[in-house]
Amino acid sequence: MNETRPASMASFWMPFTNNRDFKMHPRLLVSAEGMYYKDVDGNSILDGTAGLWCVPCGHAQPKIVAAVREMIGQLDFAPTFQMGHPAAFDLAEQLMEYTNHRFGHVFYTNSGSEAVDTALKMALAYHRARGEGTRTRLIGRERGYHGVGFGGISVGGIAGNRKPYGAMLPYVDHLPHTHDLEKNAFTRGEPEYGAHLADELERIVTLHDASTIAAVIVEPVAGSTGVLIPPKGYLKRLRELCTKHGILLIFDEVITGFGRMTTPFAADYFDVEPDLMTTAKGLTNGVVPMGAVFTKPFLYEAFMQAPAGIELFHGYTYSGHPLACAASLATLEVFREQKIVEHAASLQSYWEDAVHSLRGLPHVIDIRSIGLIAGIELAPIAGKPGARAFDAFKKAFADGVLIRTTGDIIALSPPLVLEKKHIDELFGKLAKVLKDLA
Repeated sequence: MNETRPASMASFWMPFTNNRDFKMHPRLLVSAEGMYYKDVDGNSILDGTAGLWCVPCGHAQPKIVAAVREMIGQLDFAPTFQMGHPAAFDLAEQLMEYTNHRFGHVFYTNSGSEAVDTALKMALAYHRARGEGTRTRLIGRERGYHGVGFGGISVGGIAGNRKPYGAMLPYVDHLPHTHDLEKNAFTRGEPEYGAHLADELERIVTLHDASTIAAVIVEPVAGSTGVLIPPKGYLKRLRELCTKHGILLIFDEVITGFGRMTTPFAADYFDVEPDLMTTAKGLTNGVVPMGAVFTKPFLYEAFMQAPAGIELFHGYTYSGHPLACAASLATLEVFREQKIVEHAASLQSYWEDAVHSLRGLPHVIDIRSIGLIAGIELAPIAGKPGARAFDAFKKAFADGVLIRTTGDIIALSPPLVLEKKHIDELFGKLAKVLKDLA
């Protein structure tokens, strides 16, 4: 691998990046191992974000690396249209076991965005298959992030992701978000106030009629918008209302899945049963792109009642790619052997105390934490939204710590293999950054 600076950075149009700022002051990573990246200048960077929420087992995990290396020499690609390969079926069985068989089937995609669009299509097609084709409306939530496909940004509720692209999908409505800074600031775990906001679904049902609504999709914990944690009882109430009105409930667990909540999934943490669940990121430890939609058996069976032939006209060239399956099988093995989820749970209290130790530092107006996730909200600079947190991001990187920002919120989600010494390093350096911020 080339560990020198590229001769030119002009041609790469970088995603979700201020390209002009970056190319003037680049941050180039060239290797990674365990809890640390190394940059092009040889500096170690503590990973406080698990890459992009996607490396729960740590970087360059030997078992996962070996599994991918072995598979690429055996089967570099195999289509899963009208044929298959053993690893795709073996992985599906193991994933169902990992969910404690709360789901019956898995459909492979290549990313969280594709998983969301797949789940939305499944919901629409399911109702049509059972003779309720009038159920075409999809309900998302304000400040929700569901990837960057047109389905995902339609049900999503982040304005910056929507406004450049004009018209979204038709027949979409949104629940209000649950973030109330005045009533729930500096919360550890689920906030007390706001469960009643789930009842806004009743208003939407009254407006459109339940017979027109196919599905509600929410992130159990909204990550990319700044770590918005559901109030106590909120998700259970959503489940009750969806059941009452025959509406499918989709949990987008692309971020919260695979141990991030110190449980296998957020569905376990909150004890709420969705009908479909989207996953990605930690599914392969970020080594090979992959996403997946988990479905309850009744959804699959509805499609299997169709006349002989293809039951669902949907899929991707790389669905169930051999390398991704190998990476995911090895990731699940690492989770079991190293007791990754149990280790994360053992550190939750220490993590939480460290997060909330930042209270009282300059510009900090809220701190919220759940599982091994934290959001630190900063007061914005007048007329420059997002500038203060982005300055913190750049200062932290220069000091050897990787954090993530969205607006004026710092989001933290480290690899789940971290130790107390890493928590101390992360928050020691972040505290210094916050103290020095303008």
